[in-house]
Amino acid sequence: MIDLTRRRLAASALALAVPRPASAQVSSAQISSVQVHPTQVCPPETPPTIHRVRLGGFTVTTLLDASAMIDGPWPIVGEDRERVEVEALMRENRLPPNRFKPGFTPTVVQTGRETVLFDTGNGEVGFVPRPAGGQLARLLARAGIAPETIDVVVLTHCHTDHIGGLVEGGRPVFARARYVVGAAEDAFWRDPSRLSAPPESNAFKSARVFRSHLLPLADRTTFVKPGDTVAPGITALAAFGHTPGHLAFHVESAGQGLLVWGDCAHHEVASLARPDWQAFFDMDKERGAATRRTIYDMAATDGILVAAYHTAFPSLGYVVRQGTGYRWIPLTYQLDP
Repeated sequence: MIDLTRRRLAASALALAVPRPASAQVSSAQISSVQVHPTQVCPPETPPTIHRVRLGGFTVTTLLDASAMIDGPWPIVGEDRERVEVEALMRENRLPPNRFKPGFTPTVVQTGRETVLFDTGNGEVGFVPRPAGGQLARLLARAGIAPETIDVVVLTHCHTDHIGGLVEGGRPVFARARYVVGAAEDAFWRDPSRLSAPPESNAFKSARVFRSHLLPLADRTTFVKPGDTVAPGITALAAFGHTPGHLAFHVESAGQGLLVWGDCAHHEVASLARPDWQAFFDMDKERGAATRRTIYDMAATDGILVAAYHTAFPSLGYVVRQGTGYRWIPLTYQLDP
């Protein structure tokens, strides 16, 4: 056993008590115009960045495309609440009240027939700039998955931190792949009126990146709706609200399931404990809240493994009911052999 003496415990407590520099507060107005500024950038090699598990006959790999400490979770989660209420929830859960480290985590599913990539990270244009972001291609190489071996690229939605990795230096990264996106999602971003949004806004940037990164791939893209099969064992589910055509995906092999839910949560505590709180980046606030309740209830009822893009890496875990909300249980050794 490790002998934790009182002296060591006291030293550890003292180290944790050293005050950190206060980060600038981000208001809703600021976040609308400049997105979210990293306040502490983690080195791109900070481990872990690759996590692999078995799901029946499938292999599931998550890859940390970006790592940055940012201000929040208010107003990213709980923009309709008083800031102090969100900060109180963080303190109750032994988390910093005004900073957090979201995951930006694409998922690869290798079925034996096909290699399927869900979302492509920030790339060279995304929400978190390099070197903190845009690491997917490098991590795929480290994981032994060459970009040209990706057969299907599935997009939960078309925000820049999900489609930014489609193109590098003007060329498609996944040269052999076919692409899958929601039909309603494609129709929304294809509408020329999206470019009338304020140039500094996240909506304008997403519309512009959609045109440079996804629209040129239209002849290799399949447009799906809820209930459609993307590949054997992979089915699209409705998850509208965050964006008009946002989709989740159910993956199943040998009776074991995985729910890839995209941006159904922006924080593993606040989003799940208070699913009715508004999310800043949801385009339809009420529908986004309704989707969270539906998706969380499904995950809790089925006891299914979840790949949650913005939860802390490895961005895999389970959902259980807790009071009037839900609780996230991160994956640790549950699936170890």
